[in-house]
Amino acid sequence: MANSSSFKTFSKTLIRSFSTKTSHHNNHQTTHKYLDPNSFLGSWKSPADPKDAQRKLAQLRRDYAKQVKNVRKEYIHEMELLRLEKLRKEEARKEAIRVANEERKRLKAEAAKVRAQERMVAEEEFRQTLLKERAEKLENWRMKQKLHENKKKEANEMLRKRSSIWIEEHELEKKLLEVMMYVHD
Repeated sequence: MANSSSFKTFSKTLIRSFSTKTSHHNNHQTTHKYLDPNSFLGSWKSPADPKDAQRKLAQLRRDYAKQVKNVRKEYIHEMELLRLEKLRKEEARKEAIRVANEERKRLKAEAAKVRAQERMVAEEEFRQTLLKERAEKLENWRMKQKLHENKKKEANEMLRKRSSIWIEEHELEKKLLEVMMYVHD
């Protein structure tokens, strides 16, 4: 049991060591730029006179305070630059998102226009098809009416031809009535 857990930790360590992605800590250690060695370190030579030693110590403290003040100013300046850079990047990101949103909305509106035009074209084609079908039906109905009238005329013509005597059309109705009355009596 203990061997399996030590093997797991060993394998994790081995995998981490072969990993191509360096951690932030490792990356920082390799890219960090250190300051030059401080001139104060090892610079103290004790003088024989204690007043002279106090004066030199006070001077060292003032110089050190000046250097610390300068380092702090540089740090504050660097932090301000980093803050401004971060702010600039955030503004650029927001602007890019805004532009992308506008582009997406523009493309969506264009697609809606295209769909509306396609729909209008389809509706117009449908209307034209309906009108064409109605015209065809009307024409068909007229042809049937004409055909019906022609058949009626032909029947009348046949009736006239079959009769042995020529009967005028206005007298034909009279004769038909007479025949019908005759048949009923």
